[in-house]
Amino acid sequence: MALIKTQPTPESVTEEVRRHPRDCAGLLAQLTDPDPTVRRWAARDLADCPDISPVLVERLHQEADVSVREVIVTTLTGLGDAAAVAGLVECLRSEDAALRNEAIEAMRQLPDAVAPIMRGLLADPDPDVRIFAVNILESFCYPEVEAWLIAVIDHDPHVNVCATAVDLLGEIGTLAARESLLRLKARFANEPYIRFAADLALERLCES
Repeated sequence: MALIKTQPTPESVTEEVRRHPRDCAGLLAQLTDPDPTVRRWAARDLADCPDISPVLVERLHQEADVSVREVIVTTLTGLGDAAAVAGLVECLRSEDAALRNEAIEAMRQLPDAVAPIMRGLLADPDPDVRIFAVNILESFCYPEVEAWLIAVIDHDPHVNVCATAVDLLGEIGTLAARESLLRLKARFANEPYIRFAADLALERLCES
């Protein structure tokens, strides 16, 4: 006997539409749906809703599914507003290494939004955040980048922050960094890596 395909009744169609509405209120509800696929689509489509960045940031810290979290970060990157950037900065303080790395990568894609707060990040009380800030600078093409890095190696008291900065200066620095690199070597005279990295950077400066 041939099977007869049952057509959905108007009542069942209405129930499905109500369960997955595509307006902003419905998408917000779907952001906490048990199904990660539903949450992923919601996180993507919420980009069109007004003032949504704070909600996505809050959800980002609660989301356990990596694929959903990646979509939330992608949406925040696309929005790129002040609330999105502030939320990504807070992710730099997370104990979750994967979340920190996602935030760093997102901020690298938002140079115009992140540049105005970079001085603050480079002066953050947490040395790890300062290191992450230098890592973010790797993808920035602003002339201020060298000056920011020079300020780091001149003033930052933490050896690991200075080491990260001098590594990047070795790639993008000019002769303007020479005196600061020499001062850095003197300041951390007992740190073999600093001496090595500074010498390497100085050699590259002379070659450029």
